[in-house]
Amino acid sequence: MFSKRKAFLLIIIGFSIFLSIFFLKVKKEMIDFEVCYKAGERVSLGETLYRIEDGHYQFKYSPFSALLYLPLSFFPLPVAKAIWYFIIIISFCFIIYIARYHLLCIKNKFFLLTVLPPLILIKFFLRELQLGQINVLITMILIFMVWCLISEENVSKSSKICWAGVLWGLATALKPYALIFFFYFMIKKKWKSLNFGLVFLVFFLFIPTLFYGFNGNIKVLQEWVSTLSRSTPTLLDSQDNISILGFFMKWTGSQKISFYAFFGVMISLAILLLILVIKGKWKKDAPVLDCSILLILIPLISPLGWDYTLLMSVLGIMIILAHFFDYSKFWRGFLILNLSVIAFSLYDFLGKELYSKFMSWSVITINFFILIGYLAYLRFKRIC
Repeated sequence: MFSKRKAFLLIIIGFSIFLSIFFLKVKKEMIDFEVCYKAGERVSLGETLYRIEDGHYQFKYSPFSALLYLPLSFFPLPVAKAIWYFIIIISFCFIIYIARYHLLCIKNKFFLLTVLPPLILIKFFLRELQLGQINVLITMILIFMVWCLISEENVSKSSKICWAGVLWGLATALKPYALIFFFYFMIKKKWKSLNFGLVFLVFFLFIPTLFYGFNGNIKVLQEWVSTLSRSTPTLLDSQDNISILGFFMKWTGSQKISFYAFFGVMISLAILLLILVIKGKWKKDAPVLDCSILLILIPLISPLGWDYTLLMSVLGIMIILAHFFDYSKFWRGFLILNLSVIAFSLYDFLGKELYSKFMSWSVITINFFILIGYLAYLRFKRIC
């Protein structure tokens, strides 16, 4: 256990390091944030968000997402970048804290659960910062959702149901990949949570009506869907797309074969998850492991699963490390190897040619499927 003084010193050192990184490197970048910042300006004026002339830097999120950046659009761009940069960092700290103390309920193992997971995922986290993305914030929202799902003893059941649904609806409105939890709520028969979530999802999606009017908001939503349908097929075989669909596209070169293989894997994963949920009925905190797998699957089943989105696996990695010695000696060694590949799959470490091959072979996709296997083992052995 660290003393308060040492913890405070660690925070100061971390803050100083990230502040230096911002001014030396990140301040000049955050291109994705710039796109969203511009969307925040446009939504305040009731202007269209999805413009072909923006090219590759076209806004691709929901109209509601643009509202998130509306307050930041009143600041000069450099100031807005700094605010968003530290929102990402603070959100990630909250993820580690909530996962460790409220989901896993472990107060020791500081290195294993507080230091090591960020180090393993440092590549994805730094890329998130460099782009100014939103995935850390959404992950934090979903982690709070999981906390609500297992907090029945601490808060009233109705309150828990309400907040779990609201948080899921909010995350889904920001990025639709959170829809994966729709099926989880159904399997677990959490109908009230699901209903709350759907009601608030519709509410969030129609908040831009304040700027566009009802018919205008419908039109903007249609433009958003159209934008996604146009951009997705052209990026399926992108080097940084680590999705299952992208994996098969890279290996087969055939979109038709890739879609068949993708749906085959999806069916297999659905069956596996159903079995895991059934086997976890005996545990009150079963949603922790269940949702950790779903968070890993988000970038894998999304057609455009960019590699930095894999930072959503932080809860799963923390669970695996917390139960490190529940695996046999051989599988502990294999786990160390797998996590090392993830941690050192860096452009600067591998070099341009080797890194390009590593990503084009979708090795990282296999790495995270292995992690799902480790999590499934804990459930099958009734450990977690």
